[in-house]
Amino acid sequence: MGTAANAELNKRRKQLRFRSWHRGTQEADLIIGTFADQNVGNMDVTELDLFERVLEIPDPVLYDWIIGNSAPTEDMHNKVLDALLSFKYTPNKR
Repeated sequence: MGTAANAELNKRRKQLRFRSWHRGTQEADLIIGTFADQNVGNMDVTELDLFERVLEIPDPVLYDWIIGNSAPTEDMHNKVLDALLSFKYTPNKR
C-alpha cells in the first residue's frame, strides 16, 4: 500500500476509534472504545467496513447485545461484531 493509502487508512482508524469512545453512554463508550483501541489498529479494510457497520447500530440495541440482554439479528452478525460480543472489558486500575 502506498503512503497516501496508508495515511487514509490511519485516518479512518483514528475516526473509528473516536466514534467508539463517543457513543452516548458511558458504559458503551468504555466497552466499545476499549475494544476499538485494542483491535482497530490490526483491522484490514474489510474488517473496518464491518466495524463501521457495527457502530451504526443504536447504542441501546448494541449495549443490550453486549451485556447479553438480547441477541443480535442474524443479518447483523459478522466477525467483528462477534469479536466485540466476546470481548471481555477490564477496567484500568489507577
